[in-house]
Amino acid sequence: MTKVLFVCLGNICRSPTADGIFRELVAREKLDQKILVDSAGTGDWHIGKAPDSRTIAAARQRGYDLSVLRARQVSARDFAEFDYVLAMDKSNLMNLQRMKPSTYTGHLGLFLEFGSRGNYLEVPDPYHGDRDDFELVLDLVEDAAQGLLNHICNNALR
Repeated sequence: MTKVLFVCLGNICRSPTADGIFRELVAREKLDQKILVDSAGTGDWHIGKAPDSRTIAAARQRGYDLSVLRARQVSARDFAEFDYVLAMDKSNLMNLQRMKPSTYTGHLGLFLEFGSRGNYLEVPDPYHGDRDDFELVLDLVEDAAQGLLNHICNNALR
C-alpha cells in the first residue's frame, strides 16, 4: 500500500482540502485498497478540530466532504508510516525536513511539485483571505492531486 500524508500549518485549511480531494480521486479510481491518505499540521493549535468552516463550505460546493476530518499534529512516527510526506509550502517543508529521520527513504517535498500550474510553487494559506482564496486552493489542489495520482500509478503501483 502507498501512503500519502499532506501537511500544512494548522491542518484546518490546505492539508484537509488535499486530503479530501485526493481521497475522493483515489476512491473514484477504485484505488482505496492501494493508496492510504491522511493529513496533519506542523502546529498544535487545532488538534481534534474539524477543518475551517470556509474550507468545508468551499469543498462542499465542488462535491467534496471534509466534515469528517479532524486536525492532528505531524510527528516523527509519520516518517516511518508514509511514503509521501507533502508540504503545502516551503515553511512547513523546512519544519518537516528538521523532523525527518536520516533513515527516511520516502518522498518529502512540496505538494505542488505534482501540479501543472508552474506559476505556483506553494499552496497559499487562505485562512486570512476571502472566498476567492479558498477557491484558488481548491483549483491548485485538484490539479496537483491528479498529477500525484498519475505519478503514483506510474511509479509506486507498478
